[in-house]
Amino acid sequence: MRQNPARRAALLDAAIEVLAREGSRGLTLRAVDAGAGVPVGTSSNYFANRAELLRQIMERTGERLTPDPEELAETMKAPASPELVALLLRQVHERMEADRSSYLAMMELRLEGVRRPELGAELNKRLRATLEDNIRFHEEAGLPGDRVAVTLMYLAVHGMIVDDLMVPDVLMGSAGELIDELCERLLAHGARETA
Repeated sequence: MRQNPARRAALLDAAIEVLAREGSRGLTLRAVDAGAGVPVGTSSNYFANRAELLRQIMERTGERLTPDPEELAETMKAPASPELVALLLRQVHERMEADRSSYLAMMELRLEGVRRPELGAELNKRLRATLEDNIRFHEEAGLPGDRVAVTLMYLAVHGMIVDDLMVPDVLMGSAGELIDELCERLLAHGARETA
């Protein structure tokens, strides 16, 4: 059967919304069809089974959360500094605010990965690659901070995102200030080198 890439993307976007709103239990092919406004049975023509749907949702969230290359290039015109790193991390947080559903869907996928070892293995591979890509980008751009500092910032900002999504009153809108302080403390005096 021929498949339309635009329709597949629309179905995956609908699946992300369903997963974010209803959780893993609410994610059915019928719910995806309804969310995408397509005839019942359409999703089953694109996704052979639930595992395939979950895998493709993981890929689609990665696409949606990747920074726009032109915006990133513009940001990277600034001199390498702790302030530039803070700006990049604030942009990660801003992407979360603009696409909360993708982040919530990724949290649901993480939970589902605990119960489905094959999905858990895919997530581990994907998220480890994402962290390594971040470290490589940081090093190649000549940004301040070593591998450990980048890992700490990655974990801190993603932890902040979890709280902003689930218990937003904990931070009460101070994410930007906390990111600035994080970078100041980790990077301003130079991160120690690790073996």
